[in-house]
Amino acid sequence: MVKEITQGIHVSVDTQYQQELSYPARSHFVFTYRIRIENLSTFTVQLLRRRWEIYDGTGDCRTVEGYGVLGLQPVLEPGEVHEYVSGCNLRTTIGKMIGTYQMVRIVDQKEISVAIPEFTMVAPFRLN
Repeated sequence: MVKEITQGIHVSVDTQYQQELSYPARSHFVFTYRIRIENLSTFTVQLLRRRWEIYDGTGDCRTVEGYGVLGLQPVLEPGEVHEYVSGCNLRTTIGKMIGTYQMVRIVDQKEISVAIPEFTMVAPFRLN
């Protein structure tokens, strides 16, 4: 698990290889990641947007941007947590992701950029 805190917003990520959804003979490897966002600040915040950079083992990068996460733009009061699971597919057995959430503090409408820590995705058989 990797984690990072930006302006009181704690983001942690845990990954898992999905063997039953992957097809190595077709260079198709599926990974899921569980994100936990915890508001450790004294302000209520809302997650507005996300931006991901997804790298495969060859160094190729694709960027994914959009509103919210899984169709939601959650509001987190101080001390609240939002968790979700999502996934991505790679053409290689190893890759990494890094990103940011754009959030807004409700009290003053100040936008903040919250770091999503870089995390790796590795098919377990690659580690032998």
